[in-house]
Amino acid sequence: MRPLPTLLALTAAAAFGGFAATGLRAALDTPAQAAPSAPVIIPSVGALPPVVNGQPLPSLAPMLQRVMPAVVNVYSRQTVKLRSPMGPFADDPVFRRMLGIPDMPRERVQQSLGSGVIIDAKNGYVITNHHVIENADGVSVTLSDGRSVEAQFIGSDPDTDVALIRIPTGNLTEIPLADSSALNVGDFVVAVGNPFGLGQTVTSGIVSAVGRSGIRGLGYQNFIQTDASINPGNSGGALVNLQGQLVGINTASFNPQGSMAGNIGLGFAIPSNLARSIKDQLIANNGVVIRGTLGLESQTLTPEVAKGLGLTDTRGAVVTRIYAGSGAAAAGLKTGDVIVSANNERIDSAESLHNYEGLQPVGSPLALGIRRDGKPLTLRATLKEQPRALAGATLDPRLTGASFAELPESLRQAGLSGVLVKDVARGSRAAQSGLQPGDVVRGASSEEITDLAGFQASFSPKPPQLVLSIQRGNALGNLLLQ
Repeated sequence: MRPLPTLLALTAAAAFGGFAATGLRAALDTPAQAAPSAPVIIPSVGALPPVVNGQPLPSLAPMLQRVMPAVVNVYSRQTVKLRSPMGPFADDPVFRRMLGIPDMPRERVQQSLGSGVIIDAKNGYVITNHHVIENADGVSVTLSDGRSVEAQFIGSDPDTDVALIRIPTGNLTEIPLADSSALNVGDFVVAVGNPFGLGQTVTSGIVSAVGRSGIRGLGYQNFIQTDASINPGNSGGALVNLQGQLVGINTASFNPQGSMAGNIGLGFAIPSNLARSIKDQLIANNGVVIRGTLGLESQTLTPEVAKGLGLTDTRGAVVTRIYAGSGAAAAGLKTGDVIVSANNERIDSAESLHNYEGLQPVGSPLALGIRRDGKPLTLRATLKEQPRALAGATLDPRLTGASFAELPESLRQAGLSGVLVKDVARGSRAAQSGLQPGDVVRGASSEEITDLAGFQASFSPKPPQLVLSIQRGNALGNLLLQ
């Protein structure tokens, strides 16, 4: 296989729980310096009066007294096996006695820290980030009153970074969910969480942008951007409006120098409407999210293609393929149509269309604004269920023993496309041909593959010779399936 350049480093530094408070050392290592030739003048400091011209000064304290008990600390535990410098011989007690090697711990418990929000006090439901509890063997929650309880995992969606857990205890406080679609740039917001493990902390700012997307490495995106400080440990915490209603779940901060370089006023939160939708699906579908799809392939409109289609505007997603039996086919979409909007939201590229689809549940109706033969047209489509995994044997006997799944959306946002080889049974026909778990199928028999639906469609009809273009790590090569 010939080497490929490593994927660009992600510039979006997720505010992962699990950073220790010692990360503050970098911010404290630079001492303050005074000019030796000038005297130091210490200004007098005065407190603001509680009343000015007979009117009390505004304060966030009454609202925060209602909100803060509903924001919790989330601790996840993961047992990690330790490698011995003696290799497999360290597991042999006779070998250890011969060399006088003492018994050493063979595993340790790794802990991560994040935040969560109680959104249903009656049922004990807590929303947090998927990356806070990812791969955890156990999760515990510490409430603002000091109580610590073990949490039950309900489900999570890595592609939107939303997770739902449940705490079986009473006397809880919840935060009411606001309609995040009513947010406007300039609205005041407050972030509550547990940054760097310091304890519950409040920061404030404004909404800097809504509907933010295009951030590499962060999955499906429709973020609220805020300049309220969001640091490691804030993940899963609350972003609230001045009425104390939940408008977002804090998830990430952006800093080209890395998350430990500090906050620079670029924080991102998952809108409450999206978090509510994911939560409802996780409860209804036994902990998983079922997404809808139009069932088409598209590419971003270029100036050259726009000229050929008689268009002056060079934005949108050009339909290049429509799958049989899909929602797109039922809606009457045709190859060459240019999709420029969905339910009145702008579609500027193939990526933005894919992102919009991924945020909608199965059965969602879409009013698609398109350009056909240079003229505007509106078509109505319904999203059908998107397959989450496929058994290789259902596609082609040569793939027997392998299973395939959609790529994690974070990898797509990082520039990768194709389908993931989820598992390969030992000794199976696929394994004998050299297919391995973790491989990414980029193409099949000279046809580029973008997703699972496209991979499935490439086997109709079945190719006489099956050659898969495979990315394995940073190497790309071709694999002939026997």
